[in-house]
Amino acid sequence: MTITLALSIALIVALAVLAATAAAVLARVDGATFPIALKAAATVFAATITLACATTAALASVLR
Repeated sequence: MTITLALSIALIVALAVLAATAAAVLARVDGATFPIALKAAATVFAATITLACATTAALASVLR
């Protein structure tokens, strides 16, 4: 159970980092400055983690 949880958390964080990297690259390609690209990346990272937490909470309440 603990290994599954750790792997799930690692997968979610890796997916969030990948999405944030893609957002930063797209912002830079669009002509944004480096600080603006970092802000976009941070926003996407936080949104991905928040969505994962909300989904986990919803599934936990349904499966109990």
